[in-house]
Amino acid sequence: QVQLVESGGGLVQAGGSLSLACAASGFTFSNYAMAWFRQAPGKDREFVATISKTGLNTNYRDSVKGRATISRDYAQNTVHLQVNSLKPEDTAVYYCAAKYIPSGDMYAPSDAFLYDYWGQGTQVTVSL
Repeated sequence: QVQLVESGGGLVQAGGSLSLACAASGFTFSNYAMAWFRQAPGKDREFVATISKTGLNTNYRDSVKGRATISRDYAQNTVHLQVNSLKPEDTAVYYCAAKYIPSGDMYAPSDAFLYDYWGQGTQVTVSL
């Protein structure tokens, strides 16, 4: 049974940092690209960061470039997202997602519809 369980959300002051984790189970972690998406109230789900199955390629949306770092731990089957210098516009539910990659060590797509599995999400609220 596939599970993606996010943790680490909460209320953070603007300018602060957050560290999210996503524990994956029920599939072969090293065969999947992983990603973080977010969805704010009334808005579409958008990608935040993606990482290839090898960890060699990462992508970030423009609004978090230089502030966010995505990483993965193969021993713990966990993907992390660190975001610094938080802004109120970072407020959203953050979702972890996994996509099976049969070939392509560098492939890390940013389209939500391509992803196979999703977590339940964790709320991040950034206050002024």
